[in-house]
Formats: sequence, structure tokens, C-alpha cells
Amino acid sequence: MSEHFKEEQHNAIVDSHIARVIPCKKLEFSDPFKWLVLGIRDAQRAPILTLFFGIIFAAIPWFITYLVQLTGWHLVIMPAIVCFMLIGPFLAAGLYDVSWELEKNHVPSLWHSIKAIKRNAVNEWGLGIMLMVLMIFWLRIASIIHALYPPYLDPNWDNLIPFLAVGTVVGAGFTLLVFFLSAFTQPILMERKVDLATAVLTSMNSVWTNKGPMLLWAGIIMLAVLIGFATWFVGFVILMPIIGYATWHGYIDTIETKRERHFQ
Repeated sequence: MSEHFKEEQHNAIVDSHIARVIPCKKLEFSDPFKWLVLGIRDAQRAPILTLFFGIIFAAIPWFITYLVQLTGWHLVIMPAIVCFMLIGPFLAAGLYDVSWELEKNHVPSLWHSIKAIKRNAVNEWGLGIMLMVLMIFWLRIASIIHALYPPYLDPNWDNLIPFLAVGTVVGAGFTLLVFFLSAFTQPILMERKVDLATAVLTSMNSVWTNKGPMLLWAGIIMLAVLIGFATWFVGFVILMPIIGYATWHGYIDTIETKRERHFQ
């Protein structure tokens, strides 16, 4: 069996009429934990930048919650989330740049991370808009589910459990869809001068080809998010940068390159 045929067997998408698809490697179940360890190492090597980005990631959901409590107007959540979806990829790019600089044995800096944010700005804006549209769609679905709950029922567990179960299943499915589309899209856009379609299809290919390890990685991210909410967003200060750094290492570990990388 030829090497080319083996490579095609290992990739879910081998050809696309929409865009080029960058091949991916086969992952092991232990790989997501390796990425997490490397992410923690990067956080220890760049504590100031880690704290800076972590505070921003923690401040955004806190500010949204504060606005809701201050105004009593829950519709403020929509424009706030839209703004976050637009700037989120750029914040993540700053974290990826820190890990990239550390891998090359360079000293990371805030200014270098800011410059990295605009390296592929047009397609990164496209990613932000794509995430924004998906989030708006999810909010509309959530509103429909909420509207289906009969207002005359008592809010006890027997009545709430079916409603919560439907919301949880639909929310989990939507979350997996977003993960499927964007797991490594942002790192691809930042490091490689490719279009958004190429980055999205490459990310989809890597997730589909490595369903088990990538599902485990999605679970680790979800756990970090739950811990962040349980600690009133304080946990995001440390957890979000670590997840960002680990995502970069996951991208390096997963997506093929034409030449061997000369950094760890």
C-alpha cells in the first residue's frame, strides 16, 4: 500500500472543491493531556502575559453579567456576546503567539502578540463573523425552547427536568458543532496564509479523523469552562490561557507540515 494511499485513509477529507485541505496526523488518546501539560509549562514561562490575557478573558463574562444585573435588561447579552465573538479569535491569536515564540526560544512580548493578531486579519474577522452567526442562531433556538415551556406549570423538578434535558441535549449538540468547525481554525489562520475555507475544512478533517482524542479534548475544554463559571469567572484567569496555549500545541501536533519543524 502506497504512502499516499495510507495518508488518504487517515484523513476524512482528501479532496474538496471549496478549498485546499491540509492533511492531519493520527492522534493518541494521551495527546490532549500532553497538550495540557505543555500549556501549563508555557503559562509558567510567561506568567505576566498569561495573567494579562487571563484577566481579559475573565473580565468579559463578568462585565456581561454586571450589565445584566445593573440594567435588569437581559437583551444586553446579545450585543455583548456578538462583540465577544468578534474579538475572541484575536485574543486567542495573542495566546497562540506566546506559545509560538516560546517554541522558537524567543522571548514573547505583548507587542509581538498584538502584531500577530493582525497577521491574517481579514480571514480572522471572517472566523469571528462565522462564530457570531452561529451564536445568534443558538440564542434563537434557546429562545424557542424557552417559549415552549408552559408558563402555567409549577417550577418544580418534575416539570423542569424535561425542559432542562432538551436544552442540555440541544446545547451540547450545538457546542460540538462549533468545536467541529473551529477546533484548530484560528491557529491555522494565524500561522499560515490560507483562506478561511481552507482553515475550517482542515479543522473539520482533523476532528473527524481523530474523533476519540478530539472528543476528549472538547471535554477538557468544557470542564475548564464549567470550573470558570463555578468560580464566578476567577478560574478563567488561569484556565483560559492554559487552554489557549494547549490548543496551539494540539495544532502543532495534529496538522501536517511540508517541512519538519525545528522547534519543540
